Amino acid sequence: MSTDAAEEDAVEELVQLVDDHGRLLGSAPKATVHGPNTPLHLAFSCHVVSPQGLVLVTRRSLAKKTWPGVWTNAFCGHPAPGEPTEAAVRRRAVQELGLQLGSSPGKLDAVLPHFRYRAVDASGTVENELCPVFRAVIDVDPSPDPQEVAEWVWTEPAELRRAVAAAPYAFSPWLALQLQELDAPALSPGAG
Repeated sequence: MSTDAAEEDAVEELVQLVDDHGRLLGSAPKATVHGPNTPLHLAFSCHVVSPQGLVLVTRRSLAKKTWPGVWTNAFCGHPAPGEPTEAAVRRRAVQELGLQLGSSPGKLDAVLPHFRYRAVDASGTVENELCPVFRAVIDVDPSPDPQEVAEWVWTEPAELRRAVAAAPYAFSPWLALQLQELDAPALSPGAG
C-alpha cells in the first residue's frame, strides 16, 4: 500500500445524514452507516458522456461492500460535511476514475437534482440516499482505481437501456431507476 493510500485509509470518511426534506441532521462514519438499517444520507451519482454521445459504464470492483461486480453509471460518492456537491463530484471523478472534469458550462450538469432511492442488496445492506444525479462531458478514457472499478466501457445510451431491461440483476438498482427517469437528451453531450 502506498503512503497516500495508507493516509487516505486513516482518514475516516463521513456521510451527511438528512431528514426526508434534505435537512442536515448530522454526520456519521460511512463504514458504520451502510448496513441493514441505513439512515437517509446525502450522496451523488454521475453519468459521464463523450462528445460523440457514448455513455461510460463501469463494473464495480469485487471489493465493494455493496453490489460488488455489477455494472453501473460512471461513478457515485458522498459529499463530505460542508463540501458542495459539485466539488464532491469533481473530487470523486479524480479518485475513482482519474478524470478531471471541466469547469465550463455544459461540462457538469445536474440532470436529476432531486433523485432519491432505497435499495437492498443480496447481503441485506441497504442504500438509502438523497442522491442528485449529474452528467459530465469528457473526451478522454478513464484510468480507474482497481479497488473501485473492475472494468469500464463506452456504450450507446440505447444499448445501455436495452441491456438494463434485459438483465436488470447485472446492473446497480440506482442505475436502473435513474434510466427510468432520465430522458434521452439528459445522456447526450449537448443537453443542458
